[in-house]
Amino acid sequence: MTSRIRILAAADHLADTVPHVVALDNDADPFAHSEAIAQADRIELHFPSFTDGRAFSQAYLIRRRLGFSGDLRATGDVLADQLIQMERTGFSSAVLADGVDPADARRQLDRFAAFYQGDVARDAPFRQNSR
Repeated sequence: MTSRIRILAAADHLADTVPHVVALDNDADPFAHSEAIAQADRIELHFPSFTDGRAFSQAYLIRRRLGFSGDLRATGDVLADQLIQMERTGFSSAVLADGVDPADARRQLDRFAAFYQGDVARDAPFRQNSR
């Protein structure tokens, strides 16, 4: 599977500048920041620990409900085994936590060729034939 999510190390993240970045804590309501999100070039959602997945829900809402089409980036405690779910909920880039091998992260993304469930980017396969 060719992945759309871009994997970054911390140094790459710091060097990757864009004009308008909105950073949201994982307890922020995306709808309360909808005007800033509409103007953003990149939105950064933070994972304070790998056990706290609230940013997954934020990403889904930002992509599907608010229609954001720019770079949606995961920061914080980002591990290789979270990348598939990040991609499926709308993240377009992720900054790996210190100590996470980028080669391991890329291998993790290639583990599954297809999914039964739909996600932010694709409808479920059974829905494609019924339209």
